Amino acid sequence: MEVRHELGRNGENLAAAYLEKEGYIILARNYRYLKSEIDLIARTKDIIIEVEVKTRSSRDFGNPQEFVKPKQINNLVLALDHFVQNFTTPVEVRFDIIAIVQSEKSNEIEHIKDAFYHF
Repeated sequence: MEVRHELGRNGENLAAAYLEKEGYIILARNYRYLKSEIDLIARTKDIIIEVEVKTRSSRDFGNPQEFVKPKQINNLVLALDHFVQNFTTPVEVRFDIIAIVQSEKSNEIEHIKDAFYHF
């Protein structure tokens, strides 16, 4: 596995563990729809959360959350809409980013709630 993919997979695992520790229920991992993949879909109470996980090994080129681009956001919105349409109960949705800077010594995790709006 490429180092970059391994870093991303480790970040997703850290993010899922973090969310579960915070009381979220993970509903799906790597949910695919058309050209988009949602890293994590979680639930807390009656809110469905799309979680985009961005993992970097340093901040040399910027903060991880700065790498979520408008076109990707549009695709994530479509994918989450597809997921929610298959849900039987009306729910509120939220779009979060979990930014992780992973080094040999530590992992910095930042949970950005309502990172972007879809309407």
